[in-house]
Amino acid sequence: MQKHDEKLERARELLEGGEPTLDELAAAVGLSASHLQRSFSARYGLSPAHYLAQKKLGALKSGLRAGSEVSAALYDAGYGSPSRVYEQGAIKLGMTPATYRAGGAGMQIHWSLVETVLGNALVAATGRGICAIELGEDATLLERKLHHEFPNADIQRVQAGSDEFLAPRLRAVADRLHGRDGDVALDLVGSAFQKRVWDALMKIPVGQTRSYAELADALGSPKAARAVASACASNRVAVLVPCHRIIRGDGSLGGYRWGLPMKEVLLQREQAIPPQP
Repeated sequence: MQKHDEKLERARELLEGGEPTLDELAAAVGLSASHLQRSFSARYGLSPAHYLAQKKLGALKSGLRAGSEVSAALYDAGYGSPSRVYEQGAIKLGMTPATYRAGGAGMQIHWSLVETVLGNALVAATGRGICAIELGEDATLLERKLHHEFPNADIQRVQAGSDEFLAPRLRAVADRLHGRDGDVALDLVGSAFQKRVWDALMKIPVGQTRSYAELADALGSPKAARAVASACASNRVAVLVPCHRIIRGDGSLGGYRWGLPMKEVLLQREQAIPPQP
């Protein structure tokens, strides 16, 4: 088993260093292409092709963030043609590469604060749904975090009850912090694997928890626990995407973007709610 895992790690290293085809990769590590495809996906949560795509996308995003021109960033990231990136930009980046380079310029985000049983919650939404929820007592700090996440977007604060689109979403967040589930539209930007993790998180019933390994197994990628943990850490929407329901295999809390005391309180409140028939 150790030797097999070493072959998979070698395949990952080859993907980091170049762009081999699946057949080339399989030949290099001494596995059949079909076996490599299945085993690599189980271990890392992505197929070799998707792993390579995510690597290139990460390089593109880094280049754009660093201020490179779009054409140069595309070339440096290994894209032979910009057409495919632009066609799928809204899916993978949440916007076109040029807009991403501009820090989300052109996005319109409305936000407001809602008082909950656990203190203040900042809820921000685009026209498609909630894009961020920040928890904490310091309203100024919460607003600063939102601007850091979307530095060049058109961000406007609105009164809690005056925005027809935002008002019901504020109530939904308050309800969730009371331990009541409910559906609400979200506007989430992430990789395909991250979105699979977030979708699985939203299916964990109130009052229950799963370990990182259990969630990875439920996704059909039993060796992708670390990738699951990374997806949880990338979740910007507190409570509605309930990453607080994920704990370590030994029963300890693990990490939480909004602090372990908040995670502990959320779990205690949910576990005190009688299960629904």
